[in-house]
Amino acid sequence: MLGGSVWIAVIRFVISFAGVIILFLSISESRFDRKKTILYYTCFSSIVIALGGVWYIVDWESCSRMVAFVMYMCFSAFSIFISSDSLFLSVYKLALTFYLLAVFLMGGIEVSVIFFDRNVWADIIVRVLLIIMMAWFIEKKVKNSIRGFSYYVENELDRFSSAVMIISILFGIGFMLNPNLRDQTPFRLFQLVMNFFLTGSLHLLVFRLYLHIGKEREYEKENQLMQMNHRLLERNIELLEESAESGRRVRHDARHHNAVIAEYARRGQNEELLQYLEEYRRETDQNVAEAICANTAVNNLLSAYTRKARNEQIKVKLDVELGNNLSIPNIDLITILANAYENAIFGCMEVKKQSEDRECFINLIIKKKKNKLVISCSNTCRVETVLKNGQPKPEFTGGIGVSSIIKTADNFDGEYDFKNDNGVFVFRLIMNIPSLKAEV
Repeated sequence: MLGGSVWIAVIRFVISFAGVIILFLSISESRFDRKKTILYYTCFSSIVIALGGVWYIVDWESCSRMVAFVMYMCFSAFSIFISSDSLFLSVYKLALTFYLLAVFLMGGIEVSVIFFDRNVWADIIVRVLLIIMMAWFIEKKVKNSIRGFSYYVENELDRFSSAVMIISILFGIGFMLNPNLRDQTPFRLFQLVMNFFLTGSLHLLVFRLYLHIGKEREYEKENQLMQMNHRLLERNIELLEESAESGRRVRHDARHHNAVIAEYARRGQNEELLQYLEEYRRETDQNVAEAICANTAVNNLLSAYTRKARNEQIKVKLDVELGNNLSIPNIDLITILANAYENAIFGCMEVKKQSEDRECFINLIIKKKKNKLVISCSNTCRVETVLKNGQPKPEFTGGIGVSSIIKTADNFDGEYDFKNDNGVFVFRLIMNIPSLKAEV
């Protein structure tokens, strides 16, 4: 510290606290609204700064050594409470914030010592300028990337690696803020600069690494979606081929039916003609496609997959109540149902590879209840099917669909779960149905 009156110390405390609050809120989300967040931080900062000022008056020596550590540990605990992020992610963002804190603290002190003969106002002005520059850079250049990166860190970074990273960063910051290193030698300045460089490089490398990993995961999801679309196209082509074949058969049979009807008419055999027409009607009714639900897109999809499942000797039971007036886009419904049905068929076929004698089934329930859409799909699966983080591993679903289901469900505040009930895989989903007014 550069010394000075208690008022100078309080001004430094205010600037430093305001700086870490601004920087932390730039990369983190508060669990409260903006007014409450500002109020809570203002009250907390006022109390801590007042106590820091009293400590400065009572014991300057111990205050100069320990005040930064104590104040920012208190800030850490309070910020974890304020942040809506998980504990692990909040600690990571605090480590990044404290690195930036070390930059503007040591930057102000070193500029004041080297260029302005320890002038306290030079230190204060440099701190303010550095905080403004860093806040502007985060807001304009990296805010969205950091907040998006948070999702990747939370889901992809293992806890051991993250703990090592955070501890390394904090040790680096501790060295930079060490109050016992007071000699302004060229070697110390070189150590300080290299420590800033290495600690910042560690942050940058982790950021780039897990941003890349996260993007790879997004590409995998897009690839899964493309595979799903490919399979849907295959099912549609099958439907078209069946329709074309059915049309050719109808045209071919129609000539024979017309000839028979004409012959009955010429002979005046009205009773036989009526009987023949009734048989023809029954045969035609039997060949009509199964009507599963009133929603045309869903009906066609379920018809195609049900036909495929039954061709594989899988018993299918459908309980679907769905109309055309659903405000959920058909493309989203198709994404969820196609993936769920495809995975169910894959699970049954994997069981058949293990044991041909085991009976396989798929039970699909789709219900609309008030403003909720309920989907439940259960199917035979391998007993050893395991889940990771509440989701089935790709090798047990054919690598298709689960991430697409989750991504689509999240768009409608969906709640879902997967489980293996002793050889029966169960997928359940409840989604909010948007109101028509909300869409308008």
